Amino acid sequence: MPVPWLEATPVQFPPLDTALEEPNGLLAAGGALSPQWLLAAYQNGIFPWYEEGQPILWWSPDPRLVLFPERLRVSKSLRKFLKKHPYSIYINRDFSSVVEQCGASRESASGTWITADMEAAYCQLNQLGHAHSVEVWHDDNLVGGLYGVAIGKVFFGESMFSKEANTSKLALVALISQLAVWDFQLVDCQVTSDHLLSLGAEEIPRSQFTEILAAAAIETATHSWPLAEDITAIVNSRE
Repeated sequence: MPVPWLEATPVQFPPLDTALEEPNGLLAAGGALSPQWLLAAYQNGIFPWYEEGQPILWWSPDPRLVLFPERLRVSKSLRKFLKKHPYSIYINRDFSSVVEQCGASRESASGTWITADMEAAYCQLNQLGHAHSVEVWHDDNLVGGLYGVAIGKVFFGESMFSKEANTSKLALVALISQLAVWDFQLVDCQVTSDHLLSLGAEEIPRSQFTEILAAAAIETATHSWPLAEDITAIVNSRE
């Protein structure tokens, strides 16, 4: 069944209950990757995901994979790694390189949805203060990290990469630890993966996800995302 085609204006999505069951969550095509489109999408439980040569595709799967910060699961081996590692962890030190590395890691596997247009769009969101990265550095080398979009008390995770063992997990633990300090309610993980399930992520119905968004995504933030701040200590102090 074809999905609705969205013109560049106005910024408007079809109802979520019209999303396809197969492929799960495909809602619409078209629109644009401007900040207005992206922020409206996230606030309504929608995200873009497409490959080079395709139109922009918008998704809202059911169920939705999420991670509640207080339910982060840290295995014994990961806990041991967190207590003794050689890395430094930063927020927003080099956002564009994180997005680039995430795209490169996906491309080496089986193609990437982080196209040049997507990369430019999220870098613009970062410049506007909406998108953020958590980065793992080994001396002057970026060896792991993740990025996503923060709206209210919800962090919408987009992608992560790891060039050395456990560095993406280290970035995630650092993110969750910082979000807990800021009283974030939810991390959106989008689609299910064994990797995220092992870290405590869980599937919830789309209806429950959008109910949480309706409250948490409009809460006024009580913090400001720092630029190039070293947050290594927040992981090192984790019990």
